[in-house]
Amino acid sequence: MPGGIFRWCFIGAGGLAHQVAGQITAAGLHRIASVYTRRLEQGMDFAMQYGGMAYRTAEEAILAPGVDAVYVCTPHNSHYSYGKLALELGKPVLCEKPITVTAREAEELAALAREKHLYLAEAMWTWFSPVANQVREWLDQGVFGEIQNVLAHYHLNVVKGYSRLTDPTLAGGALLDSGIYPVTYLYRLFGMPERVQCAGTLENGVDYGEEISLTFADGKTWPISVSIRDFQGLEKLVIEGTEAKVKLMFFHGANQVTLVRTGGEKETFRGDGSLRNEFNRVAEEIAEGRTESWWVPLRDTLAVMRILDECRRQMKLVYPFETGLPESDFA
Repeated sequence: MPGGIFRWCFIGAGGLAHQVAGQITAAGLHRIASVYTRRLEQGMDFAMQYGGMAYRTAEEAILAPGVDAVYVCTPHNSHYSYGKLALELGKPVLCEKPITVTAREAEELAALAREKHLYLAEAMWTWFSPVANQVREWLDQGVFGEIQNVLAHYHLNVVKGYSRLTDPTLAGGALLDSGIYPVTYLYRLFGMPERVQCAGTLENGVDYGEEISLTFADGKTWPISVSIRDFQGLEKLVIEGTEAKVKLMFFHGANQVTLVRTGGEKETFRGDGSLRNEFNRVAEEIAEGRTESWWVPLRDTLAVMRILDECRRQMKLVYPFETGLPESDFA
């Protein structure tokens, strides 16, 4: 990696932060320089396990000696505020998905990053990894032929394991936590939909699942099904064309994909689906002086946020810290 060891400030020290820190520090290319979480004791435990120092304030952690970039992995409702703080303090930012709660907030962060000539990217694991990019390459090359069927399911029973998912004050729920993966996948393959339809199940201010249909410029409509409290359909992506097809399980972090041609010939592509790709590539881009990711461009992040805003508008999903529904670009 250019520049040697890359040093991170972690804002957040929950389960995902532990998963990330364990993977990236084991490879020896990354170190944790600092960590901030609202509970200092939790931050100190995290620092003892992965290195660095825990700080009492986010500002102190962001400005700690040796910090090359800030990784925000807090609950959704605070992504915007911590991302903005880091940019204002002059640090590049990799922010967990969704980058913010609304498209308007995401646009403000993007504008601030551009104003300050600082790197900003959404930590969209899937599109920093090789497998999803290979699927898109096959599509761009016309390998599938005419697309006849696309199906994206993301059903995982995770309600009991993650209390934040059922907390509307943290912007919990299925759409922003899970639905963002299939929505992003279909957007990256087929572009911005012309029409979005979304019907969801809301309870106590949180969406537990939704059925989404995206209609694209060619008139074709592809369905997305999302749930955080059942395993019906599991996590899978199916693309069927006149010339070839793929069925991809665990598509948001897959290690391999097999293309099956109509004649029965199979082609398997393998690539590391771990979180290391994301952090290695972000570190490389920052070291190269880039202010935006080639792998996860801000224009794509902003487009997906607009789709999610429209889904929320149709479901009438408003979080307690909001004054109303998000604006929508869709008629």
